[in-house]
Amino acid sequence: MIGSRSTLDTPFGPFTAVVDADGVVLAAGFTTEPEVRLLPLIHASLMPAEVVERDDLGTVTAAVRAWLAGDPAPAAAVPVRQHGGVFMQELWARMRDIPAGSPVSYTELATLAGRPLAPRAAGQACGANAIGLFVPDHRVRKGDGSLGGYRWGLEVKAKLMETEANWP
Repeated sequence: MIGSRSTLDTPFGPFTAVVDADGVVLAAGFTTEPEVRLLPLIHASLMPAEVVERDDLGTVTAAVRAWLAGDPAPAAAVPVRQHGGVFMQELWARMRDIPAGSPVSYTELATLAGRPLAPRAAGQACGANAIGLFVPDHRVRKGDGSLGGYRWGLEVKAKLMETEANWP
């Protein structure tokens, strides 16, 4: 199976997405170094045999452009796939349900996933998330309102949250 990747310039830095042959997003984030920062995040069972550079990834690229224009709906609808247990998958699915501009805490995310006493697992799901923007872990913060962590840097997380907070 041959996968593809593409990088777009954004106000938050270069954004790269890696997709499988069917266009399902396997990894995405704010980097120009996919070999170092993205491909290692893809589980061996999902890794394409080869990943080629493309200018455009169709609906994936269109979804990123829509998000940049203030419409998060297309990004939430893009198919994604990452390796993880049942609860991890549930947490990632619930992240996709968090409305833009309405961040939740790790405890709130755990509650949305049916386990209110598992905020650490929610934090682990955010840390393990390989599909930034499409699985918007940037919308999850600590219970005290502080940012917590973010694979692509706290400055990027703050800017993403600020941008979404200012959308109508």
